[in-house]
Amino acid sequence: MGTHKTAIVTGASSGIGLGLTTALVEHGYRVVANSRRITEAGTVVPSSQVALVDGDIGEAETARRLVDTAVSRFGGIDLLVNNAGIFIPKPFTEYTPDDFSRLVSTNLAGFLYVTQEAVRHMKRRGAGHVVTITTTLADQPIAGVPASVPVLTKGGLNAATAALAIEFANDGVRFNAIGAGIIDTPMHKPDTHGFLKTLHPIQRIGRVSEIVDAVLYLTEATFVTGEVLHVDGGAHAGKW
Repeated sequence: MGTHKTAIVTGASSGIGLGLTTALVEHGYRVVANSRRITEAGTVVPSSQVALVDGDIGEAETARRLVDTAVSRFGGIDLLVNNAGIFIPKPFTEYTPDDFSRLVSTNLAGFLYVTQEAVRHMKRRGAGHVVTITTTLADQPIAGVPASVPVLTKGGLNAATAALAIEFANDGVRFNAIGAGIIDTPMHKPDTHGFLKTLHPIQRIGRVSEIVDAVLYLTEATFVTGEVLHVDGGAHAGKW
């Protein structure tokens, strides 16, 4: 599957984004991989199948360069994975203006600009798929994990996914999201894993490969759009 298709992956230098980049290449995709300093990170090696684009995804210019690179290097865009995101958990009254600015820049502007650029191209071609990585906390908050402002941004992405699925249904462009639980990435220190696994009914933390599998499923599931697919060990199902 995916032979000679092109994907853009944001937040690609580590964690879920790195896993997605690697898997998509294995499935025959050409990938344009982005993070602020992805060329310095050394985790993704540029090749005939992989182009690296440095830059803050919260800036419109970075979004333009990502799409321009996909079109000029690989001829188009079939898949956009909005993976870049930040998560700042703290009590609601302790969020600072800087916290808010950072969350809005990466989580919202980092979705808006690159998705606009990609969808303009996809609409002209009459085909394309956008997958956005959000959080299960947007549907089911957890006592003891205060994260209201990250949820404000990620919940908005879930809502926008549904709205865009309807807006572009007749243009051949699909939009889906993945409501992720706690995933084993460098974001979570090993000494926190014991606590984190208790946040899911299935008492473990998720694997990057499980998010990858969900993205690949949604990309091939051509009758699925507007969906938030929860990959969270059952956490969205409610209190347990």
